[in-house]
Amino acid sequence: MLLQDGFEGAGATSFAFAATEQDAVQLALRQAPAVIASDVRLVEGSGPRAVEKIRAEMGEIPVLFITGSPKACQSPDPLGIVLVKPVSIQQLTTAFCEIAPRQEPTLATYSRVVR
Repeated sequence: MLLQDGFEGAGATSFAFAATEQDAVQLALRQAPAVIASDVRLVEGSGPRAVEKIRAEMGEIPVLFITGSPKACQSPDPLGIVLVKPVSIQQLTTAFCEIAPRQEPTLATYSRVVR
C-alpha cells in the first residue's frame, strides 16, 4: 500500500485506516493520532469534517490531506499540508517529516477505500 509504505519510510510506527467520517473519528478517539492523513472524499462523509471533529475532541493535530480535490481543503491550515493526487512515496515522506512531531510518531490515516 503506497500510503503505508511512504509513512513507514518516514518513521510512522502505527496506522489506522477508515473509509468513513464516523469510523475515522471513532478510531482517533480510541488511539490518539500524532498525525492525521486524510482524503477529502470518503466513502461516507468527508475528510475535512472528520479532521474538524477529531480536533474538536483532541486538540490541534497536524494533518496531511492527500486528495484529487484540493479546492475542498479551503482554509489554510498552519498544521496542515495538501498533496494533490497522484503522489509519490517521496512526496509523502517529505510532507510527513515536515508535520510529524519529533518523537516516535503514531499515524492515523483516514482514506477512502478504493477497489
